Amino acid sequence: MPKPAAFPRHAASLILWRARVGGVVEVLMGVRAAGHRFMPGRLVFPGGRVDFADRASPAASELAEETRRALERAAPPRLARALAVAAARELEEETGLTLAPAGGEAPALGVLDYVCRAVTPAYSPIRFNARFLAAPAEAARGVLGGCGELEGLGWFSLEEAQNAPLAPITGCVLAQFSTLMALPVAERADRPLVCYRGQDRPLPERLAAVSGR
Repeated sequence: MPKPAAFPRHAASLILWRARVGGVVEVLMGVRAAGHRFMPGRLVFPGGRVDFADRASPAASELAEETRRALERAAPPRLARALAVAAARELEEETGLTLAPAGGEAPALGVLDYVCRAVTPAYSPIRFNARFLAAPAEAARGVLGGCGELEGLGWFSLEEAQNAPLAPITGCVLAQFSTLMALPVAERADRPLVCYRGQDRPLPERLAAVSGR
């Protein structure tokens, strides 16, 4: 009998971005070490699965209304907030940069924008139901370093990133981020939300009954 598909664990990644002279947008990425079971040797954004403690962690500011609504399309409120906390926590652990305001330890969730969601294919032995969030570099502080999970941490233009050794889904997320950044700020909240479900074609993100798992 074939094994049942693994349950996709809830996860979040953070696209920290900045605009250099000339308006070229750069994103912070690093390469997953060769010893990782999931996507070794691939250029990725800081991110990881939601920890139980993320559901009760304090925040310096709460999610903006449009970001909260986007996350809650496929997650109950407590999990939606935990996803944002996880993205901020993983940024700090993997890069040494924090979204906490000066003098504090809790992250400012209000700086986060929603990009898209992606679910690992059912045939994969390790699966994630990942949400991708974004924040401007000026919202972060600290010295770039981290815990060593990501090697070669640095800033990549969108073109440089697309030409790097990416997993196909990371390229899809970069395309969604590029689309978001090209929109006027006033129009971003009304754009159609998409989810990648084990394929390269984005599907409309449906408002559906959700589980708190």
